[in-house]
Amino acid sequence: MTDQKKNIIMLFGTFDRLHAGHEDLFKQAREIGKRIENPYVVAVVARDKTVKQIKGREPENDEKARVENILQTGWVNNAILGDKKDKYLVIKKYQPSIIALGYDQFAFTLQLDKLIIDWKLDTKIVRLRPYRPHIYKSSLIREKNDQNQSENINQKGFQIKSVQSV
Repeated sequence: MTDQKKNIIMLFGTFDRLHAGHEDLFKQAREIGKRIENPYVVAVVARDKTVKQIKGREPENDEKARVENILQTGWVNNAILGDKKDKYLVIKKYQPSIIALGYDQFAFTLQLDKLIIDWKLDTKIVRLRPYRPHIYKSSLIREKNDQNQSENINQKGFQIKSVQSV
């Protein structure tokens, strides 16, 4: 891009198992970007420690792999890790024009309006639409995969490939 100011559209998330719901999230962000000059979509990927704190479990992929995976999709202009100590610092540093929140994203969002005012930012917060949330929600996908995997493991921990009756 040239020296013109980039209008950053910032999204936040774990982005662990990437799926069609994530793709739609970034598609919506790019659609918003068509209405502003020099749009630049940035994904802020949650730190492993933050994922554990919010979700009560470790992510399947570490934070660096999740950044790399999202960059490889081409859905964003850039993907960065959130700050280790202050989850809001990235907003102050990059001063996005738009913060795009997922339909079910509530962790760390209650203070956003106040911080934007306190920091005198010209940032708009938008909530994006869900995309088939009964199918493409990370927790549901994880639960289904875990269930399918446990159905293929017997009590002693051996994988069951097929059972024939005698």
